[in-house]
Amino acid sequence: MATSDGWYLIGPLIAVGLVGFLGAVFWRMGLQPTGGEPPRDGLAIFEDREDYGLLFPAAVADDTEVADEIRRLLGDAGIRATTATRRDGRVSVLVFSEEVEEARRLVSS
Repeated sequence: MATSDGWYLIGPLIAVGLVGFLGAVFWRMGLQPTGGEPPRDGLAIFEDREDYGLLFPAAVADDTEVADEIRRLLGDAGIRATTATRRDGRVSVLVFSEEVEEARRLVSS
């Protein structure tokens, strides 16, 4: 295949066309670049602002020290827990769904 045939341009033209097509599809879907600015209200993938994915609140405390004490209590019982600050300033102690009832029982006692 001689380079004067022009066949060597087919590969790059297909690649450029494919990238342009995918760019148009993503633009149409609303996936425009943000210009490096983070989302203003947290993660934009969650519809509900108090949604923590696979984690559910077992307790809510007004103070981070109280939430850490609850987290340690749950950890001593073998329940993995973490904390998250809510929009109102209170702190949620989060656990996995299969451990929510047991964690709430431990916290309430």
